[in-house]
Amino acid sequence: MTDTETQAYGAEDDAIGALDEAAVDNLRAEAAALKEQALRYAAEVENTRRRAEREVNDARAYAISKFAKDLLGVADNLARALEHAPRDADDQLSRNLTVGLEMTQKDLNTAFERNGLKRLHPELGERFDPHQHQAVMEQTSGEIAPGGVVQVLQTGYELFGRIVRPAMVVVAARDSTGAAHKAESTASAEPA
Repeated sequence: MTDTETQAYGAEDDAIGALDEAAVDNLRAEAAALKEQALRYAAEVENTRRRAEREVNDARAYAISKFAKDLLGVADNLARALEHAPRDADDQLSRNLTVGLEMTQKDLNTAFERNGLKRLHPELGERFDPHQHQAVMEQTSGEIAPGGVVQVLQTGYELFGRIVRPAMVVVAARDSTGAAHKAESTASAEPA
């Protein structure tokens, strides 16, 4: 190696060594900012992937909701037919018709349950739930506390926790004097 080559390499080393700390700090800060930006992009891609996966799963789960809603009318008509079916008829044909209707209703309900469609049929006296029930009217009741279900006019259904059709109910009016209401009144009237 000649003296000129040695001097040239030495000059480069001096130039590299002459970089001040500010430039190195700027490069480190820029590298950190780029790393943080890359992490944010990666997180955003992951969130987008999860959201798309959730939407696909929801679409699969609730794809049958329109079809199920259309079948609810059939289930209602079948239930009405069974209410008026001759159970104690003398002729074999009428009894067979009733048995056939019962079997069809059982199969339909089994298909609903197998596909996640759950019946919402509140018990009498059960507290009115606006998330699951639709109050059609209020009625004074001597047996059911105010706000309780007096009568179910139409069964409701939910699909995987989402209401497809709320149960249509008659609710006990505020001036009802049901047994539960009397017990609440007595408990609140007692001194503490």
